Amino acid sequence: MVFNFLVHWATRLFPVWSVLIGVVALYEPNLFLWYGKESISLGLGIIMLGMGLTLSPKDFLEVLRNPRLIALGAFLQFSIMPAWAALIGLGLKLPLEMAVGLILVASCPGGTASNVVVFLAKGQVALSVSLTICSTILAILVTPWLTHFYAGRYLPVDPWALMQSILYVVVIPLVLGVTWKYYFSKSALWFSAFSPLLSVIFILLIVGFVLAAKKQIILENWGIMLSAVILLHAGGFALGYGIPCFFRQSTIISRTLSIEVGMQNSGLGMALASKHFSTMPMVPAPCALSAVMHCIIGSLLAGIWGRNQEKARGGQEERF
Repeated sequence: MVFNFLVHWATRLFPVWSVLIGVVALYEPNLFLWYGKESISLGLGIIMLGMGLTLSPKDFLEVLRNPRLIALGAFLQFSIMPAWAALIGLGLKLPLEMAVGLILVASCPGGTASNVVVFLAKGQVALSVSLTICSTILAILVTPWLTHFYAGRYLPVDPWALMQSILYVVVIPLVLGVTWKYYFSKSALWFSAFSPLLSVIFILLIVGFVLAAKKQIILENWGIMLSAVILLHAGGFALGYGIPCFFRQSTIISRTLSIEVGMQNSGLGMALASKHFSTMPMVPAPCALSAVMHCIIGSLLAGIWGRNQEKARGGQEERF
């Protein structure tokens, strides 16, 4: 009981840990350099395995129950962010490698952290989970080709190699997790109790390592890099909220889609950048900074929206 309580709060405070780890990694990089570039894919695979353990065939059927909302969310996810990242790259005249890193993370699917933030924002968690599942599966095809389309003007991008990496570190662990839960439910239930905490630990290690390894590059370019990443996510959150509102979706749905669009799977971005752009040291840096900034912006919005929702409910109760 106590363990579950600790895991619950450690997971809910993930945005706070991200900021703290980011600061520590830049001030004391040696604390994270031991993790190693080779361990990034392993860590991401464990995160996706843990995500698979929380899912069941019913969760995939949920996608079919809300096809229009899922289609709208996936379209916004993969249309707004990469195009917006490319425009930021051109508008701010970003260095070549920085622009590629920004486009790469913008082309990634929604991250599991978005589900936590949607919960805190009093959004529709079931829709958030369905969108994360859908965008993660679509990513095997969409992410490589979006990166190739938008970043190909800067340097050669091999979409087939990116697809292979996404298959290995995202799709296969996800399928293994779902299969494990379906056929070995007791052991899966035991392991799934630890998986949220393990996911938090591994994503923090990945963020800490990349920030520590790229400390010099980040500090030398912190102004323009921070501006680019903030613009990317602020634009994603704003457009992710505004467009559903334009199509007359409810406030709760619009908030949920905003968070899903504004928060990316930065861990996947860092894994792809470290493996496929290893000769370009600046490419992973925007991905790592993105992991921190989308948590900060998302948490601020969740705090505001969550309080507003509670006030609205309180007002309704007073009327009755």
